[in-house]
Amino acid sequence: MTGRRIQYADDDTESVGLLMRLRMPSLAVGLVLGVLLSFMTSRFEQVLEQNIQIAFFIPFIVYMADAVGTQTQGIYSRDLRGGKASFKKYLFKETLLGIIFGLISSIASALIVLFWLGSQKVALTIALAMFGAVSVAPVVALLVTEVLQLEHRDPAVGSGPIATVIQDAISILIYGLIASAILL
Repeated sequence: MTGRRIQYADDDTESVGLLMRLRMPSLAVGLVLGVLLSFMTSRFEQVLEQNIQIAFFIPFIVYMADAVGTQTQGIYSRDLRGGKASFKKYLFKETLLGIIFGLISSIASALIVLFWLGSQKVALTIALAMFGAVSVAPVVALLVTEVLQLEHRDPAVGSGPIATVIQDAISILIYGLIASAILL
């Protein structure tokens, strides 16, 4: 350990200027990656043109993956600050939770889509994309949080925006590839 201390963003005691300086780098990274995410989404224009129903579920899949990842990031960041977090234990348990939540949300999604739209192909596409996106979300959240901690940065400040945009990109990539493979 280099002896560098992490400066935590504490709204109760720190000035707005310091809080802005602590938060801005991760938001700037998120801004750049968000623009790249928009370009990546445009690469799936053909499947979206062929079946507009696929667009209905982009926010749904992205949100579910983000929600699972955000829970992991929040709990892990809290436990890191308290000094009681083991990366290896978290990685094992959160990976297992991601798979379980992925299965549950994919089955529920498939049933909803099948009932709503009556399309087995769209239901299968949503289910597989939901499973993939939700399953990897905790791992992404943990890895980003751990890297920031190792770099002596406050993971509560940086991991949320960075992990979110990375997870969004992964979710869109998974969804776009699965939709293209099944529906084109």
